[in-house]
Amino acid sequence: MIFYILKRLYQLIPLLIGITFLSFVIIQLAPGDYLDQLRMNPQISEKTLNQMIKIYGLDQPILVQYFKWLINAIKFDLGYSFSYQMPVLDLIKDRILNTLFLSITSGVIAWFLAIPLGIIAALKPNSLIDKFIQLFSFTFMSLPGFFFAFLMLFFAVKTGIFPTGGAYSPNYESMTFFEKIVDRLWHVSLPALVIGIGSLAGLVRLVRSTMIEQLQSEYVLFARAKGLSEREVVLKHALKNALNPFITILGFEIASLLSGSALIEIIINWPGMGMLMLDAVLSQDLYLVMGGLYIGAIMLIIGNLIADILLAKLDPRIRQREVEGALK
Repeated sequence: MIFYILKRLYQLIPLLIGITFLSFVIIQLAPGDYLDQLRMNPQISEKTLNQMIKIYGLDQPILVQYFKWLINAIKFDLGYSFSYQMPVLDLIKDRILNTLFLSITSGVIAWFLAIPLGIIAALKPNSLIDKFIQLFSFTFMSLPGFFFAFLMLFFAVKTGIFPTGGAYSPNYESMTFFEKIVDRLWHVSLPALVIGIGSLAGLVRLVRSTMIEQLQSEYVLFARAKGLSEREVVLKHALKNALNPFITILGFEIASLLSGSALIEIIINWPGMGMLMLDAVLSQDLYLVMGGLYIGAIMLIIGNLIADILLAKLDPRIRQREVEGALK
């Protein structure tokens, strides 16, 4: 298993370099830069602008700029933001916890509902409850996430059931520990429901189709013939063998923790990475954009690695193939 992990890490290094290099070049090739906005300000002299260009290293070739940035990024020195005039890492730290909290909460909602609903639908195919679950799934798969977010935002404004912005209440600091937890959960509930229900719709269909396939397999018929209870057949045999595609999806879910909720954050005014990255792109804040992409690339690598490890742990055939490939 150690060799398997080391091999995966070695293969992911070029991926990290490729993602960041292409992103850096594309951003640099875009017309104009952040300093163009300052040139329109008559109070800022040309001498000041030239000093800023030298300070940020913008007068050097793109390759030199990239490799300097990469060397610093390996040490988690992501540079200074043009717009905010503060370290990029400090900016990301302020927002990343909110985005992770939102993504994890929505993921828990989606997975904890998708698995039981998918199993119920698979155990009773074409029944009334199965048709209702499929109708729910088709409806929310067809409904664009941003449009659903607008609908839920309108509902929240009209009813007042959900807060419509911010991660906590104005009197948050004066609350007790338990009240702070409740307040956080209340504020995250609206965006988490929007993202969670959107993910739930697709996961339910995957769980249903995979479970139906497993329940019709020969090993399940054999388990039933041995007299095992339906609970043991479903949970210990069918569900266990149906986990492989879900493990792969879980890896991508981890990888998209920072990016998957960006649009919803912007619509519902959640103070996470989404709004920060939008402002960075619009203002062409190079190092802030690259900092967000760098953290996102690391999350992609971690997510894929976790998925690979879980798959290898779950399916010994994958480990065996890796060992055989290394011996050749």
